[in-house]
Amino acid sequence: MTNASTIALTGLIAWALTLLVLMELLRGLLVVFKQFPANEFTPDNSNLSPFMQRLARAHANCLEGLPIFGGLLLVALVTRQTAITDPLAIALLAARLVQSLVHLVSLAVPAVFLRFTAFAVQLVIAGYWTFELLSGFVS
Repeated sequence: MTNASTIALTGLIAWALTLLVLMELLRGLLVVFKQFPANEFTPDNSNLSPFMQRLARAHANCLEGLPIFGGLLLVALVTRQTAITDPLAIALLAARLVQSLVHLVSLAVPAVFLRFTAFAVQLVIAGYWTFELLSGFVS
């Protein structure tokens, strides 16, 4: 049965995969067109364009958040407590997408504030879910 928590968990994974595929496609093009040696990529793309650096960081942000946000969704799914996560699951996914997209577009101060706001939304949702899930285990 598909619910918002399942969609959000799959969406978080799919978004991290999308950013990874985009980064590797762009790296591949750099190698194919002999603009960059295949053996000189750094994990953070620090020796590539600012966009590629932002892409690497946006992808890393997704991976850093996945155990927390995805883990909470998975706990809710496994323990059949999606009534806790379903109402805000899509909002969490949307906030993650906004955070990543803003990161890709700009590092200007307003963009950084927007990106942090999107991250803060995720933190508040995760905190709420954690409290509610733990409360359910105690009862």
